[in-house]
Amino acid sequence: MPIATTNPATGQVLKSYDPMSEEQIDAAIGRADLAYRQLRGTTIAQRGRWLTAAAELLEADRDETARLMTTEMGKTYAAAKAEVTKCAAACRFYAAKAAEFLADEPADAGAVKAIRAFVRYQPIGPVLAVMPWNFPLWQVMRFAAPALMAGNTGLLKHASNVPQTALLLEDLFRRAGFPEGAFTTLLVGSAEVDRVLSDPRVRAATLTGSEGAGRSIAQIAGRELKKTVLELGGSDPFVVMPSADLDRAAEVATTARCQNNGQSCIAAKRFIVHADVFDAFAERFAANMSALRVGDPMDPDTDVGPLASEGGRDEIHAQVRDAVDKGATVLCGGEPHAGPGWFYPPTVVTDLRPEMRMWSEEVFGPVAGLYRVSSYDEAIEVANGTAFGLGSNAWTRDPAEQERFATDLDAGNVFVNGMTTSYPELPFGGVRNSGYGRELSALGMREFCNIKTVWVGEGAASAGAGAHAE
Repeated sequence: MPIATTNPATGQVLKSYDPMSEEQIDAAIGRADLAYRQLRGTTIAQRGRWLTAAAELLEADRDETARLMTTEMGKTYAAAKAEVTKCAAACRFYAAKAAEFLADEPADAGAVKAIRAFVRYQPIGPVLAVMPWNFPLWQVMRFAAPALMAGNTGLLKHASNVPQTALLLEDLFRRAGFPEGAFTTLLVGSAEVDRVLSDPRVRAATLTGSEGAGRSIAQIAGRELKKTVLELGGSDPFVVMPSADLDRAAEVATTARCQNNGQSCIAAKRFIVHADVFDAFAERFAANMSALRVGDPMDPDTDVGPLASEGGRDEIHAQVRDAVDKGATVLCGGEPHAGPGWFYPPTVVTDLRPEMRMWSEEVFGPVAGLYRVSSYDEAIEVANGTAFGLGSNAWTRDPAEQERFATDLDAGNVFVNGMTTSYPELPFGGVRNSGYGRELSALGMREFCNIKTVWVGEGAASAGAGAHAE
């Protein structure tokens, strides 16, 4: 795939880049390693000042940055501005909370025959981040902010269709005051990931992307004995039970499916509705989806912009056609836009069965699948009936059902009577084929730390007695 900005609203290639040479890659890794040796010696307070400066730059440049993201991958301008604001908030959060998250944690010294025992969190070195195009700023920032605050450095291999956003991120941290090389963008194709991650100076990797990309990264990291965090997407359930507020559920369902033009890992994709309220919910949901305006993502009246690529648009249409050919019913949408650009209308499909691709595959666009179930147990069976386990939603006003959903939904995130989203304050990640490890919160910061045990005895004689014990 060429490294280029192609406007998905028009299909026009706006800017192309030559991939970095082997010598340039090696030099970039060297700068990241040198910057790590500098950064780990700075104080948390100093790193916090730099990260706060990054937040201020993001806020000052919000409109220009948002316009660039919209041009590169097609999200609405309003959504892009909100993404910039969220990234600035994450920078401020980690600047404020890092001292707490990285503080030494006392242990029970008496229990381990020490005068003092504690856990210390320290950085591990340069971390490779392989990131997708759908949230080109936020996906990177939720790694970069905690990693830099912990004293690590970052090497970014961004998606090849958002190179200008990738370069903007490198420039952002440089302008904020971080040492040269603390955060470096690698303009390379996926074939170079093995080379970068195999370099002994690179100590870990984080990836948000497809199952295939995750398996590849995990295989390389396993061979090299390096830590990874993987977020590999999902096919999130949105369960609606008889006690739910149907008007509110249908309203949120529309946003949950079509946020970011339907291209979100944690977008609700499978709408599992109890038979007692299925028809009423389906009517409301299809009406809401039909009312969304598809068009120019820079137009403030647009609700849904283009898909990021022609291939992505064609893939979701193939999934819809497969379902229809096998007996599914389309309640709205279902046909791609005939003019220029990679647009696809908000679509609702029902009468789905296991032999249809939509039953088990992630649909990465504004297409919703409706599933009718007759009981709580059947709802859980359908919800957990995929290989994924990232986010999940449950709508019920029954307190007992709320508790059961929190336990029974097999996912990294369970949102009851609300839309799945990510917050710096909460850990984020999945289970099963949606990956492993956590981003955000204190857990996300500590994923790329050496969690070091420190044991202090009374003196050399006491320590020597157990010098060879583990």
